Amino acid sequence: MATAKQAKLSEFSWTGVNQKRDSVGGELEAPSLAQAKAILRQRGVRVTKIRRKSKPLFTNNKPIKTVDISFASRQMATMIGAGIPIAQTLRAIGKGHENGSMEKLMLNLSKEVESGASLSQTLKKHPVHFNRLFTSLTEAGEESGKLDTMLDRVATYTEKLEAIKSKVKSAMMYPIIVLFVSVLVTILLLLFVIPQFESLFQGVGADLPTLTRKIVDMSEFMQEHWWKVFLVVGIAVTVFIMSYNRSKKMQFAMDRILIRLPLFGVILRKSALARFSRTLSIIFGAGVPLVDGMDTVGAATGNRVYEKAVKDVKADVTTGQGLESSMARTGMFPNMMLQMVSSGEESGELEIMLDKVADFYEREVDDAVDALSSIIEPLMIVILGGIIGTMVLAMYLPIFKLAAVF
Repeated sequence: MATAKQAKLSEFSWTGVNQKRDSVGGELEAPSLAQAKAILRQRGVRVTKIRRKSKPLFTNNKPIKTVDISFASRQMATMIGAGIPIAQTLRAIGKGHENGSMEKLMLNLSKEVESGASLSQTLKKHPVHFNRLFTSLTEAGEESGKLDTMLDRVATYTEKLEAIKSKVKSAMMYPIIVLFVSVLVTILLLLFVIPQFESLFQGVGADLPTLTRKIVDMSEFMQEHWWKVFLVVGIAVTVFIMSYNRSKKMQFAMDRILIRLPLFGVILRKSALARFSRTLSIIFGAGVPLVDGMDTVGAATGNRVYEKAVKDVKADVTTGQGLESSMARTGMFPNMMLQMVSSGEESGELEIMLDKVADFYEREVDDAVDALSSIIEPLMIVILGGIIGTMVLAMYLPIFKLAAVF
């Protein structure tokens, strides 16, 4: 999906004299001071004073999220269905919006529609917020006279995809947080608790058990070289992130590893299949040609391995092969999905079949996340308890040994 890089706009306040020699003033947005002056000259204004407006220290301009666009789509569908003009609808949604960035976006869309552009043409100018699927469905709605229905469908679609993303994130975040806490607790014990016992053991002078000796050695190493450990870890993480962001091969390899992980891989695979089915279904329902919509379908899966599989399917479909046979050749789609797609192609009800597949895998994601949570919680408790318990046992072993002697 192509995305145009939009120039950053700044706000300018100005005063000047128009062609009637009247004093005028106001505010405008432009990429630079020179362009702001050029715009005013085109309007027949001789600028006497212009300055860039300073940004307030505290502002309600927050990044526009997918949920904001989804909610706005639902509002547009309701208001347009009630017969309210599009420009007025956009203006009403924008005015008073709690997010300043969203308010500005909606008001800009309203101005563009008022100038004579269609809604789909206007949305295409903002690819950062409205992807190709969104604009294609809007265009299909305008041509069929069912714009409100299409906007409602895209809102429902976006909400379902966001729900899947949220579940996957929550499933991944819990073990990461527990693992981080485990590492932090271990470091704190090695740096601050173990040294207290070490001084006690030195006073006794007896030989330490093997486990205790190893824990004490780890503690001494951390006390002497903790800054080196943190430096090495920091550099390693930074290099990994930079390499990951720059290398498409590394991104593909990481996505392949993730879908093959035990427990987590199942959730990621089923999530990708649910997104694939849901996106392909809505594309068919909107009448968008299959070949034109496959890039959007691939991007919606959220996994580069499946995205490549979708590109392979697109290449096969372009040569006239069936969708089911093309999907089977990739080896990435389960038999159940292939059978449903085959039935849909034969009966002419592919959209309905894909919707059923999407519903099935969304339920599977829910069940997998619940099952993972029930496994992960006790597992993480055992791991954290095992780390702390091992250290406590190592510190008390010499005391037990002395007690046995006396």
